Amino acid sequence: MEQTLSDFQIFAKPVGSTCNLSCRYCYYLGKRDLYPHTSHFIMTDDILEKYIIQHIEASTENIIAFSWHGGEPLLAGIDFYRKVLRLQSAHKPAGRTIVNGIQTNGTLINEEWCRFIAQEGFIIGISIDGPAEFHNIYRRTKDDSKTWHQVDSGYQLLKRHGVTPEILCVVNAENVKHPLVIYDFLKQRGPKYITFLPLVVPDSDSLTGVSTDSVPSEAFGHFLSDVFDVWIENDIGKIKIQIFEEAARTAFDQEHTLCIFKINCGRVPVVEHNGDFYSCDHYVNKDYLLGNIMDHSLTYFLESKRQKEFGRAKSVKLPKCCLECEVRSMCNGECPKNRFILTPDGEPDLNYLCKGYKYFFNHCRPFVEAISTEWKNSGLSL
Repeated sequence: MEQTLSDFQIFAKPVGSTCNLSCRYCYYLGKRDLYPHTSHFIMTDDILEKYIIQHIEASTENIIAFSWHGGEPLLAGIDFYRKVLRLQSAHKPAGRTIVNGIQTNGTLINEEWCRFIAQEGFIIGISIDGPAEFHNIYRRTKDDSKTWHQVDSGYQLLKRHGVTPEILCVVNAENVKHPLVIYDFLKQRGPKYITFLPLVVPDSDSLTGVSTDSVPSEAFGHFLSDVFDVWIENDIGKIKIQIFEEAARTAFDQEHTLCIFKINCGRVPVVEHNGDFYSCDHYVNKDYLLGNIMDHSLTYFLESKRQKEFGRAKSVKLPKCCLECEVRSMCNGECPKNRFILTPDGEPDLNYLCKGYKYFFNHCRPFVEAISTEWKNSGLSL
């Protein structure tokens, strides 16, 4: 019997890259080209059941978490997720709990979806880039229409049904200039969790090495720092902001939970609509296709030599200046997908966001060190 493991999160793609929007910065829409002979992207019943069985078998924690992503995963339809629940119930071991999370653009949320989500306890994340004037810059429909009012309507409808969505905000070249406007606006929506995701799109023809839509590195650091100061003053304990939570983990000598800040990665792979297993959501291409779950199990792929080498490459290729960096434990070089610039000494694999992260992590270090000292002096254990 294969060894089971639990330190992983699968991004399952029930409809592949299919989406009802055409966001200007989306990195996943083009993955459709990997399947040129496929016209109908939907996970079939046999693949879905195989995936659910393997996911449960690979999990050792009492709570087994499923993450449904896209494209736009709501395009699979409510009946698909009813089927998911039936299969999970049929294969769930006694005494274990299963939770489901969906990351959605929010435009398809209606009364029926809200009733289903609320009744079944799904965790919902919605992408919101700020007020309409910022959100609508990049998040557009296929006919280039604005999406803000649909998204806000879906968010508010979920709230009325007792569901508080998490908010994922992509920080780009425009909204990065207005950190407190963005934060105050998101805060007004009453979320318990906010994630700020920096937009980085490499462009070798650009003087900066990235697209004009990408967030400038140092500006991102200032954005986070400005928000952090307001959060510390007013919202700590009320709103969890993912990167702030990750920074605070170092105060208690805890391992990061977010893959981009772990020493090594490789534990957040993708299972596509047809069962194909890819090393990472940002590496869905033929070079990082390890196989199909109809041929081998999730555990087989997660523990495979190729996947482990993919994960270890993050620390192995870390430049010398990162190894010597005072905030290395908070960053660990961040995501390998962003490590495409040279260090001041000409060494490769420096993260494009290095200056920004270094600024922010040094900015929050006094707070982190203070709570670390208080914790150690208290003699309490976590």
